[in-house]
Amino acid sequence: MPIQILTAGGTIDKLYFDAKSEYEVGEPQIGEILREAGVTADYDVEVVLRKDSLEMTDADRCTLVRRATDAEAQHVLITHGTDTMVLTARALREALAGDGDMPTKTVVLVGSLSPARFKASDAVFNIGFAMAAAQTLSPGVYIAMNGQVFRPEEVRKNAEANRFERAGNASEAATSPEER
Repeated sequence: MPIQILTAGGTIDKLYFDAKSEYEVGEPQIGEILREAGVTADYDVEVVLRKDSLEMTDADRCTLVRRATDAEAQHVLITHGTDTMVLTARALREALAGDGDMPTKTVVLVGSLSPARFKASDAVFNIGFAMAAAQTLSPGVYIAMNGQVFRPEEVRKNAEANRFERAGNASEAATSPEER
């Protein structure tokens, strides 16, 4: 069964038009990146959203969670903006846990801190790393960023250092978009 790739937009797919940082979320880049890398794993790409994650609403998040939980594939990869990635990962974890059952799917969220179209982007590495993670991790929800795999309850985005890092404890884990 192929890996189901769901795209939600975010920096990874952004197009910038001028020095004043006007942008739009463009076509998903993941399919082209995987083709250029010669990835032979079966995958199917579905566009779910094309939004900056700061503009994502609760309804958008519910749509993404529903699409991931309804997917027939046991391995799901989601491209997502980094500002609210942790929030979506937590919503997915809750949805997949259901009535306390163990998750039966492996869901990995990935993004980039600069657009895939930029020469010095982390997008290509992050996508390759996330593809490997989606195929090898046990069922559950994960974030694959900066060469590390994180569980939603133990990660935060450090915007000042421009990276994802392990939160020391649950109270340090990100709780608002500004902290992600």
